[in-house]
Amino acid sequence: MKIWGRINSSNVRKVLWCAEELGLDYDHIPAGGEFGLTDTPEYRMLNPNGRIPCLEDGDLVLWESNAIVRYLARQYGAAPFSPAADVRAWARADKWMDWTSLSFAVPFRGMFWNLVRIAPEQRDHAAIESGAKECARLMTIADNALATSPFLSGQHMGIADIPLGTLAYLWLSLPVERPALQHLDAWYARLCERPAYRKAVMTPVT
Repeated sequence: MKIWGRINSSNVRKVLWCAEELGLDYDHIPAGGEFGLTDTPEYRMLNPNGRIPCLEDGDLVLWESNAIVRYLARQYGAAPFSPAADVRAWARADKWMDWTSLSFAVPFRGMFWNLVRIAPEQRDHAAIESGAKECARLMTIADNALATSPFLSGQHMGIADIPLGTLAYLWLSLPVERPALQHLDAWYARLCERPAYRKAVMTPVT
């Protein structure tokens, strides 16, 4: 198994975290950003989008981080991490995975790039302010859900927690105002206790 992508990509971190939780044996190949490779013909044969992450598992090639996480969980996981054949449990996990990628990640991305990857004199401060406000509002939704269970996946950590868990690490590192979110903070503390999370996610932000 090969996982392509630079470690400081939140989408790559999702896949690495999932692989570590499952105890998989894989080769991690840095790609994208300073590592290049994504514009080479060889890589474009794997992922015509030229994006990261990309997974090779035997003759199977996958791109799109959530799709890779779902595949790894279905192929190699077991309950309680993977919901087994429980269609409703998978749907609940999909809900949080897609909510993070489609609702939370959009305002977060503009805020993060301006604060971390754009020179101070070129920053869009309106994007930072609006992103911080919207992310705080959305994290309140997650906090409310975590008031009734220790994880977004339920009583045990699972794939529903992976997308937001990767972004929570970054969100909590940014110099922005955040509301007091008791349940989310407790959830994050539980993630930080996991060796797989510390190895795959809690790496340098830049």
